[in-house]
Amino acid sequence: MTRARSNTVDDVLRRSARRVPRRTAVRYADRSWTYRELDDAVSAAARVLLADGLRPGDRVASYGHNSDAYLIGFLACARAGLVHVPVNHGLTGEDLRYILAQSGSTLVLTDPALAGRLPGTVRSMPLRDDPDGLLERLAGAAAAPGGPDPAGVRADGAPADEALVQLLYTSGTTALPKGAMMTHRALVHAYTSAVVALDLRETDRPVHSLPLYHAAQLHVFLLPYLAVGAENLILDGPDPAHLLELVAAGRADSLFAPPTVWIGLSDHPDFAVRDLRGLRKAYYGASIMPVPVLARLRARLPQLAFYNCFGQSEIGPLAMVLGPDEHADRPDSCGRPVLFVEARLVDEADREVPAGTRGEIVYRSPQLCTGYWDKPAETAEAFRDGWFHSGDLAVQDADGYVTVVDRIKDVINSGGVLVASRQVEDVLYEHPQVAEVAVIGLPDERWIEAVTAVVVLRTGEDSDGDGVGEQELIDAARARLAAFKAPKRVLFVDALPRNASGKVLKRELRDRFGAA
Repeated sequence: MTRARSNTVDDVLRRSARRVPRRTAVRYADRSWTYRELDDAVSAAARVLLADGLRPGDRVASYGHNSDAYLIGFLACARAGLVHVPVNHGLTGEDLRYILAQSGSTLVLTDPALAGRLPGTVRSMPLRDDPDGLLERLAGAAAAPGGPDPAGVRADGAPADEALVQLLYTSGTTALPKGAMMTHRALVHAYTSAVVALDLRETDRPVHSLPLYHAAQLHVFLLPYLAVGAENLILDGPDPAHLLELVAAGRADSLFAPPTVWIGLSDHPDFAVRDLRGLRKAYYGASIMPVPVLARLRARLPQLAFYNCFGQSEIGPLAMVLGPDEHADRPDSCGRPVLFVEARLVDEADREVPAGTRGEIVYRSPQLCTGYWDKPAETAEAFRDGWFHSGDLAVQDADGYVTVVDRIKDVINSGGVLVASRQVEDVLYEHPQVAEVAVIGLPDERWIEAVTAVVVLRTGEDSDGDGVGEQELIDAARARLAAFKAPKRVLFVDALPRNASGKVLKRELRDRFGAA
C-alpha cells in the first residue's frame, strides 16, 4: 500500500517517463536524454551508489558544475533513499570542509577537475568524464539484475515522502551556513506551487544556466519543468552572449536569472540589436531586483512576461510570486504567497501587524524544512509558535501583496532611526553611472551606524577627474530621500562580493570597511 501511494522527488520524473517516454527531457552539451532514458539512468545510478556501500539515510555531497550527470546524481540519491547535499563548487578550504563535516557526508560526487580541492579524508566518486565515473558506470548497472527499492519506507517505518532527501545549506550571508532538512514531501509540494504560480508548460523551452546546487534553479525550475514534461536545456553557466544567441535562434523562451545576470544581459551589446521577441517568460529572484533595472528591461522587451520569484532555501525555496499582470501597479512587490504557502507579518512580540505596517514575514507550509541539520538551537529560534520566522522585514497591503523592505539584519540604525537599505539602493540605481550598489551601516560615533553606499560604476567611468564622485551621488540621494536616509559616505569598488545565487554578501562589506 505504501508503494501505491508513493510521492517522492524521483517519482516526479517516473510519472513523466510513463506519460511522455519518447519526448526529450534534457539536453546538455552534445548529449540528450528522453524521459524514459533519463528515468532508466536514474535507476541505474541508484544501483551504483548502493553497490558502493551506501545505505538509505547516508549523506552524499555533490560538488560539481552543471551537467546532466549532476541532475542524475541528485535523482539517484532520491531513488536510493540517500540524502543529497549540494555544495557550491566555488567553495574551497575551510568553507568546503565545514559543509562536508557538518553534514556528515560519507561520499562526495564530484567533477574530476574539482577532486583535488577535496580534503584527503573524504571518499569521492567522479560524476562524469572518468572511466569510474557515475555516468560511465550506468550501462553496467542497468544490465545488472535487481536493484534498489525506489523509496518504500524509511528505517523508522515512516512513509518515504516524509524521509529526508536533501540538506540545502543556506547562503551564509550573515553567519555560518545551516543545512535546511528537506523531505520528499516538502519538495514535491514546492514543485506543484511552482508549476501553478509560474505558469510552467510542457511546450515551454526553458534554459537552466544558474548552478544546479542552488535551490532556485533546481527546485523552482528544472524539477517542476520535468514534472510537466518540457524539454530542458542545461548550460554550464549564464554567459550573456550565449543566452542571447539561444533566444534569437528560437532555442529558449523561458529564462530564470538573478538581477545581476539580467543587468549583465541588458548591458551586453547584443541586447540592443538581437531579435529577442522569442523570449516569452522572464523569471527573476534570489535577490531584490532594482526597480530602475526592471523598468529598463520592460522598456526594451514590452512583450516579455516578468515573474518575481521570492523565497528562501528553507521553504523549497519559492514562497511568493508577483505575476506579469501585477507588475505595472506594484513593480517593487514580491507578490502574494504561492499555492501551498501561508504567510503573515508580525512584530517583535510575534503579534500580527495591520496592513501597511512593517513586520517580519513568517510562514506555515508543507514546503518548509523540518529544521536545521544538527542545530537544535537555531531550529528552535526559527520555528516559534507554529510559524517559521524568515528574517525578512516587509510591508503587506490590504490586498495581500508583500513588499520586502530589507533583511532584518540589514536594516540600518542611523541616529536611532531605522533606514531600509533597499530604498536607498533603488534611488542610487537611477543614476546613469551606477552599475551596482549595496547600502550598509558602518559604525559611527555620532550616528551609531552611518548609512554607507558601496558603488560599482559603469564601465568607462571612474570616481576621479571628470567621473562621478562621492558628493554627486550623495546629492542625488538627498534630492529624493529624507536627509537622514541619504548616504553619509560613498565607497567605490570594482565588484561587489556575492554568493552563487547572486546575493550581495553585505557581511563581507561590513567586515571590510567597518575596520577602516
